[in-house]
Amino acid sequence: MQTLAQLRAGQLQGSTRLQLAEDLTGFPREIFDLADTLEILDISNNQLSELPEDLYRLSKLKILFASNNRFEHLPEVLGRCTNLEMIGFKANQIKTVSAASLPLQTRWLILTDNCIKTLPGAMGKLYRLQKLALAGNRLTALPESMVDCHNLELVRLSANQLQALPQWLLSLPKLTWLAFAGNPFSHTLVDPHADVASVANVTLDELKLTDKLGEGASGVIYHGQWLTQSMIEATGSAHIAVKLFKGEVTSDGYPADELDCCLTLGEHPNLIKAVAHISQADQLGLVMELIPQGFSNLGLPPNLETCTRDTFKPDSQFSLADIVKIASQLSDAMEHMHAKQISHGDVYAHNIMVNKERELLFGDFGAASNLRQLTDIERVAMEKIEIRALGCLIEDLLAYVDANANPAHYAQLTAIKDRCMSADLGLRPCFTVLKHQLLSLNGLGTANSLRE
Repeated sequence: MQTLAQLRAGQLQGSTRLQLAEDLTGFPREIFDLADTLEILDISNNQLSELPEDLYRLSKLKILFASNNRFEHLPEVLGRCTNLEMIGFKANQIKTVSAASLPLQTRWLILTDNCIKTLPGAMGKLYRLQKLALAGNRLTALPESMVDCHNLELVRLSANQLQALPQWLLSLPKLTWLAFAGNPFSHTLVDPHADVASVANVTLDELKLTDKLGEGASGVIYHGQWLTQSMIEATGSAHIAVKLFKGEVTSDGYPADELDCCLTLGEHPNLIKAVAHISQADQLGLVMELIPQGFSNLGLPPNLETCTRDTFKPDSQFSLADIVKIASQLSDAMEHMHAKQISHGDVYAHNIMVNKERELLFGDFGAASNLRQLTDIERVAMEKIEIRALGCLIEDLLAYVDANANPAHYAQLTAIKDRCMSADLGLRPCFTVLKHQLLSLNGLGTANSLRE
């Protein structure tokens, strides 16, 4: 992060990135001194409510983040920025979004946690749009014109007032990650403070929290210990992982919906097991088994360049057998989830843990949606959307395989991936069929024949 003092002193000349968070109430005009080079501008966490009408003078600006400010409308000057393609205005007080505020080249639009009731019909003209985050608004419908957003891959619609799931949305050829919990059409949430018969309901008084293990959009995960002998005996261990939800709307939706989906899923060997839940009036939480030693994240989250696709460490390597084993386990877990009428919404390598033997544990249900209120046709479409996500995962992993080591098996796995990612949803397999296709591939020749 840079400072306004550095900017004013001319110390940032030639910068391509600028991040300022100094409780600003006005847009510093000195930013225009970087007009010839500035590509990424982050003015989040200030007190801004307006942008200058000549913002377009930042002619090379590609990315603008202005979250946690005081904007009440999406500034129309954005539409005049000829290279702007990523826009983030999360957690403002935005009520209106006009067509003029949307550059036609927009690829990434984040408007989470605002007060938006309607979107302009011109949304359908955003032909490059890939990522759209609208959770935590007041939308009752989406513009029908968005049927033309053929490049749309990730959509977050949770915690709105949508009366129905748009049918055109389910047919988009590249839609891969969709979350919509917490809308009237999907509302199935029981009292989150009621006891769930299959999973113990405990209080924070029964736990001791120690080290912080991680943090996501919806909550913080701690290493915990049971303080009651009965829970040690019931769960088989004194040590557990405890996720305490932040209690606020996130980019994926409401924490209560995540908890509901986790408790609905039950057990599966490839899902991180929930052993209890915390449903206090002032705190929701999930108690899980600790992930065994030796497991680590399969991949890393997307970045500004990849937009919707995961990233991996440069030294990552996978064999064909690795990919088949990972995809087989994941398809089995997803088959289980959809049989329970739950979609994951975030099938990504960075949400998957694996060990050296490529045994898999799948978690992070922040974008999960309960499909119980959908029609059979809609549930099938949701499964085909998540099939594409698994296809994207296979494609990402194949980039780290030597294609020449076993061309025949590489071609067969590529063909499976292509069917999963077909633009025609009807040509995509279901998880049951995909699982058998992968097991069949795993059975070709000897185990070593799949390895490089």
